[in-house]
Amino acid sequence: MTTRKKEAADQRKLELRASDILDPNNQIGVRLRSLYTSAQEEAIPDRFLDLLEKLDHAEMMASAKMAE
Repeated sequence: MTTRKKEAADQRKLELRASDILDPNNQIGVRLRSLYTSAQEEAIPDRFLDLLEKLDHAEMMASAKMAE
């Protein structure tokens, strides 16, 4: 996690009030944000990148055929 993101996350934690902590909807939101952040930080698998490259190549070939 970058320093800026960590500082922002720390600041959000400090801003929580006691009523927010007890609110079940807020707890769900906090956990969802945490899950989303961790998913954003995961690396893209090489297999997925290979598939995207193949798709780009196939689209270039199709557009080249249409131009002929």
